[in-house]
Amino acid sequence: MLSPNELMTKQDNYITEVFLRERARLGQFIRRRVGDPNEAEDILQDVVFEFVQACLLPEPIEQVGAWLFRVARNRIIDRFRKKKEEALPETAGDDDNESWLEQVLPSNDAGPEASYARSLLLAELQDALDELPADQREIFIAHELEGRSFKELSAETCVSVNTLLSRKRYAVLHLRKRLQAIYDEFDL
Repeated sequence: MLSPNELMTKQDNYITEVFLRERARLGQFIRRRVGDPNEAEDILQDVVFEFVQACLLPEPIEQVGAWLFRVARNRIIDRFRKKKEEALPETAGDDDNESWLEQVLPSNDAGPEASYARSLLLAELQDALDELPADQREIFIAHELEGRSFKELSAETCVSVNTLLSRKRYAVLHLRKRLQAIYDEFDL
């Protein structure tokens, strides 16, 4: 059995090893989605902090790389939500949504390849959203695009927060599966 000091050293080595292995990819992932290098570095530090905190928990993280990228994506979304001053329109196909999507999609100004990728990704996202059952699509759009809370949506719809969470989870699983090929193709 390891002593507390040996256990902490082992944990520190594991955290360092994972961070050194994933830092470059994770940093690049964040910088592609966040224009300001200082803000990108802040997000990276938030992810590292959350990883260290999670490593202190008794349950190990499965698929550490995927976990780190999910946390990074969530931190990026959180930052953009904080910056937004008004809610987005209810439908995912409106041109007004481009201002929000502008933050997560390749820039139109980055050349013809980025412009093509952007249009293809938008079309694929819209198609994937259209494939969802109405209740899943509505909760995904309300929570992810409009930034509304589950508590607020529950009060409005008289549907429990757990049911709304479940619907969103199924929507996310479908979107991940449906969009994985295009995600891999563009190495996002």
